[in-house]
Amino acid sequence: MSAVTELELLGLVDHAISNGWAYTRACGVLQIADVRVHRWRRRLELTGTLEDRAPGGNPVHRILDWEEQAILELIERWGPVDRSHRKLAYRGSYTGVVFVSPSTVLRVAEKHRIRLPGEPAPPRRALPAMPEIAWEKNRIWIWDASHFKRSGRVAYAIVDVVTRYWIGYLLSSEQTTTQAQLLVARALEDQRLLGEDGLPLAGADDGPILIAWSDNGSEMTASDTRGFMALMTIVQHHGRPGTPTDQAHIESFFSHLKRDWPTLLAITDPAALDHELARVRTEYTPSACTPASGTSLPTTSTKAAGRRSAAPASSACAARKQSASSRIAGASDDRPSGPRRHPPSLPRFRGWRGAA
Repeated sequence: MSAVTELELLGLVDHAISNGWAYTRACGVLQIADVRVHRWRRRLELTGTLEDRAPGGNPVHRILDWEEQAILELIERWGPVDRSHRKLAYRGSYTGVVFVSPSTVLRVAEKHRIRLPGEPAPPRRALPAMPEIAWEKNRIWIWDASHFKRSGRVAYAIVDVVTRYWIGYLLSSEQTTTQAQLLVARALEDQRLLGEDGLPLAGADDGPILIAWSDNGSEMTASDTRGFMALMTIVQHHGRPGTPTDQAHIESFFSHLKRDWPTLLAITDPAALDHELARVRTEYTPSACTPASGTSLPTTSTKAAGRRSAAPASSACAARKQSASSRIAGASDDRPSGPRRHPPSLPRFRGWRGAA
């Protein structure tokens, strides 16, 4: 409220009181608190004005005039080079010109209406190309880790991208290259891809036996992990940093795991969590729909994998899908023909435009 409006309200209150009105009645008609009118009158007696003072007061730790001038000279000289208020504040510190925070440099620049160029936006990272490999089981594995905070453990999981088969897991309290190597070694042994000497079986071609797909975790990009993968003739493929959708398969896996079995998040005993994960793994990958049933998938390249779908994993899976389709078709045949009618108690919403 401006000082002119406050003076006019004070004049109306005084005029009403002079004509016999009560003080509280006059304030009530004008819809202002009587305490507020008392404050206006007191301030007018002490200062002689109702104008508001400038905010901020007079802090003792404010920047001095010479510091503000030094900031302006710093911007004038190094602004086109540093481009941002953060780098300008750092440059002023290590050159000994002025010692202020980046927010102070920005505040002085805005006060004098100086617009800094700012740091250029980083270019968008290109999606790494997936190496050419046959689209079949045990050719593309994806792995990652997820935390179970109540038990204080980290669960590593490795999944087949083609068949979505949960190959194995590893529960640990650390995230090092040892856990990464042990997880992959167990998965190779579980899928019988290792010989008696512990080395990968020799294939028909000289290429890698499979691709290990992961993010850019420290244990996944470490030199020890790269050396182990090279020994096992496994090619590593990493997504873009800060882009979890590049590993959507394993992110979705952990999301479904914690959502469909929420009791895993409430377990505090690490041994009980390990036992429960082993049980859940058997439910997540039933024997009738896993690669262990002896079925084969169509062989094609990874480029055409997104346009083609895999064949049913087994006759049992195909039978269940066929029965589900027949139930849906039978339910749709029983529906009455014509437009859907809504009960009178639930009127059909036609949008804001129709409601108006």
